[in-house]
Amino acid sequence: MIIDLKKSILSTQKQNTRNQNKLSAPDAENSNKGKFSMMTIVPIPSDSYKLGFIGAGKMAESIARGVIKSGLLPASQIRTAHLGYDRRTAFESFGVKVLDHNSQVVEDSDVVILSVKPQVVEGVVLQLRSLLSEKQLLVSVVAGVKLKDLQEWAGHSRFIRVMPNTPAAVGNAASVISLGAGATKDDGELISKLFGAIGKVWTADEKLFDAITGLSGSGPAYIYLAIEALADGGVAAGLPRDLALGLASQTLLQVLGAASMAVNTGKHPGQLKDDVASPGGTTIAGIHELEKAGFRGILMNAVVAASNRSRELSNN
Repeated sequence: MIIDLKKSILSTQKQNTRNQNKLSAPDAENSNKGKFSMMTIVPIPSDSYKLGFIGAGKMAESIARGVIKSGLLPASQIRTAHLGYDRRTAFESFGVKVLDHNSQVVEDSDVVILSVKPQVVEGVVLQLRSLLSEKQLLVSVVAGVKLKDLQEWAGHSRFIRVMPNTPAAVGNAASVISLGAGATKDDGELISKLFGAIGKVWTADEKLFDAITGLSGSGPAYIYLAIEALADGGVAAGLPRDLALGLASQTLLQVLGAASMAVNTGKHPGQLKDDVASPGGTTIAGIHELEKAGFRGILMNAVVAASNRSRELSNN
């Protein structure tokens, strides 16, 4: 009986030790993760941070111009890199510091915005990986590239993905943001304020970004095409080209004002259309032709096609 009792005690002690080990391993891991996050996440000073662009294309230029125009940041706190004369001149014309290498931009920035083509973003981030740290907030405006991939390439997860569109330069951008795993609430507010200076900002789950790209990301191009088509219609109806293009452009500006009214009043676009289309009038005659040609379906198909292409890019 004494031997059986000793065996029972030893068995219980071993079981307790195994249970403690099972409990302590995850606790230790979580504790280390917590310490790591607390040590590495440094708040970005909202009034004095330096903003860097990796990529000096039209999107980066639109964002930079809009931010400066809004007064949120002075040009002296914004930098990018490019060796081409035209792009250097474009940024320098409104006071942005243009460096020779992307590495210089990263080393001199608190917030780094990736604004390059989807096909090259992986190589760009991997080249800069050794210079990136969680002291910096990384932001991507690259279409079709997911946060999980960006975080893996960069080596950390203090990332925010943003889908803006080109009206950023005139303060009318539509931007949607999604926070990465390591981005803080303060980081999100900082970027919302940054992109809020160039238009309206929404927050959404990243799984919606392909559809957002197809609608608001690519949407301005659809409108530019509509302006061109309206101008061509004016020419076909007998107007001089310059007058037709001016009237078409101004018509779309009037639509922008109407859209703002719709947002502010909650009025459905269909109601605004009905307000313009008098019974038996010229407008309803034109609308009839658009409907016969499948105008709505064409626009819907364009959004879906662009969304599908965004999904293809993200899968590749």
